[in-house]
Amino acid sequence: MATPTSSRPSRALLILFVLIIALGATAFIQGAKSVRLGLDLRGGTSVTLVPRVAAADKQNKLTAESIDQAVGIIRQRVNSLGVAESEVTAVGSGTNRQIVISVPGDTGRRIVELVGQTAELRFRQVLLEGTPGVSVVDTATAATGDLTEALKAQYAAYDCTKKENLQGGGGDDPNAALVSCDRTGTIKYLLAPAKVVGADVSTASSVLDQQGGGGWMVSLNFNGDGTTKFGELTSRVVSLTQPQNQVAIVLDGLVISAPRIISAITAGNAQITGNFTQTDSADLANVLKYGALPLAFDQGEVQQISPTLGADQLHAGLLAGFIGLILVLLYSLLYYRGLGIVTVGSLAVAGALTMLMFLVLGKGIGFTLTLAGIAGAIVSIGITADSFIVFFERLRDEVRDGRSLRSAVESGWVRARRTIIVADSVSIIASVLLYFFAVGGVKGFAFTLGLTTLIDLVVVFLFTKPMLTLLARTKFFGGGHPLSGLSPARLGSKRAITTIAEEA
Repeated sequence: MATPTSSRPSRALLILFVLIIALGATAFIQGAKSVRLGLDLRGGTSVTLVPRVAAADKQNKLTAESIDQAVGIIRQRVNSLGVAESEVTAVGSGTNRQIVISVPGDTGRRIVELVGQTAELRFRQVLLEGTPGVSVVDTATAATGDLTEALKAQYAAYDCTKKENLQGGGGDDPNAALVSCDRTGTIKYLLAPAKVVGADVSTASSVLDQQGGGGWMVSLNFNGDGTTKFGELTSRVVSLTQPQNQVAIVLDGLVISAPRIISAITAGNAQITGNFTQTDSADLANVLKYGALPLAFDQGEVQQISPTLGADQLHAGLLAGFIGLILVLLYSLLYYRGLGIVTVGSLAVAGALTMLMFLVLGKGIGFTLTLAGIAGAIVSIGITADSFIVFFERLRDEVRDGRSLRSAVESGWVRARRTIIVADSVSIIASVLLYFFAVGGVKGFAFTLGLTTLIDLVVVFLFTKPMLTLLARTKFFGGGHPLSGLSPARLGSKRAITTIAEEA
């Protein structure tokens, strides 16, 4: 009977060693000292967003579809910021529906304030600008056919020193003129109907303003229709006198900036400036990427979530996982005897790789461990043990058929690895589908299960198989010692196992 070509176990173990060192070094460089815990384990912030809709408009605007659309947009914004294990859900029914956002850690308030923005972007020509308080319209400055007596009166009566006029929140009609203020309440504007809106923007990104003193700004690229409309707008106002030659950039009903147009812009891009910090510009770019919320929201109840209950459940979950692990190890040692040592070593290596991946991913992509994630890790213990059993049973079958242990390790591996790969692939595919089609804590379960299943494949290929190859060369295992788990009597074989000396 031909003996399959022996593998190189030392090379596989060296690769595994380098992988562990690389992950450990990455975690050290990142400064990752502990696993990031989710909302249910370390606490966080839960905020309720209440739709801001006038009573007369509730039936028209506050529908189940508009709330669901808002939930989808907010969830995209949260995910784009790398905040893992956050939950965005709609609660209530009818016109009393609200949105609840739960964010782990100390950044909850900032995240909620960001994702609650309606992000309704408008580009409007400036018709009038002046001091923030109640004023009289300068008829000379207001000499334009776009102004009516009603608009003049509305502008004159508007007071930007009042707090309620600085809340923004969008909801303005892009097809109608608008009286508004800048974000600081220092300038009052009367603006023409919007010619370009947020839907005309294809991409938005945060960039450093190299020409404006080194500050940060948001760079916008328009789609085809937006390029045409923005070109027409800037071409029309460029030759007018101030302030009619200014185009105001309005976000959620407030003016971010109102630059003067010195030449027509037809290339399909624009910039939003406004003394932004890097965080401000990045946040604004993120919310603009995913479009405007269909409703404006007010911040309702704010709760600080305690991790006490989650900690109790964590202890219970870890206890269950520890008991399960001990049972797996006892079964392996009692049934497989000496071979059970390989199981112990393999599970130890898998645990080390899993912990290092949690540390690296926590810093790298914001991965947080939740109770659901711990459940996924516990389930993976069974998947990992299953891989060992498949290999061990195939190895024992080969020995029963009369092969030496060294030969049986190689031939048994060729047959067992296909089963292991197929079984783990099914688990990984299920995890991927569950991750993309589920929400909330289920995503954490799916992510952890998929990750630990991949680690199982790494351990089986780079540790379990190489270790068995090395152990097969020893007298204890290769000679069929009664405690090795491979003795002829235990395997029910009438043929003695060939020793290393005989095989050589």
